[in-house]
Amino acid sequence: MSEITSPAKSAVQYGVIFGVIMILEFVITYSLGIDLIENKTLGLVYNLLNFLFLPIILIVIALNNFKKNVNNGFMSFAQGLKAGVTVTVIAGLIYAIFNIIFNLIFPEFAIEVMSKTKQVMIEANPNLTQEQLDMSIAMAEKFSSPFITAPVTVAMYAFIGLIYSLIISAILKNDQPQGY
Repeated sequence: MSEITSPAKSAVQYGVIFGVIMILEFVITYSLGIDLIENKTLGLVYNLLNFLFLPIILIVIALNNFKKNVNNGFMSFAQGLKAGVTVTVIAGLIYAIFNIIFNLIFPEFAIEVMSKTKQVMIEANPNLTQEQLDMSIAMAEKFSSPFITAPVTVAMYAFIGLIYSLIISAILKNDQPQGY
């Protein structure tokens, strides 16, 4: 009887690496006082890194590690899918927990973000009435609560991981030959 190897063994470490990288990015930008809303180029780089390049790179590395070092050169499509989604879910979970803790320690950060959001709304739509602006800000405050953003963050990274893993697993899969 063949032993079934879990792809999570390989994927968890890469999910932790991804989560720690996102935390370090946030801490560095916060510590240096870099505003990603005002600095649109850096904001674009930040988003491309976190939503495109890092997930793809770490999923590829995790799948190759699982295939070559854990599973004797074989990986089914399903195993690749599990490993890839695990990488991004773990990363999203770590980042979401960090976000909750950060907002509890530094509540002034959320106030600062809402102030910048209000400025951006006014600049984007100068014809907004005060009532419309107040309603928009109230909605933004509700949805920026860490206890709302945490599950949304995890779900978003799970979806991103699913999409990328579908493609990468299809490319990297190497099914084990079945014996008679």
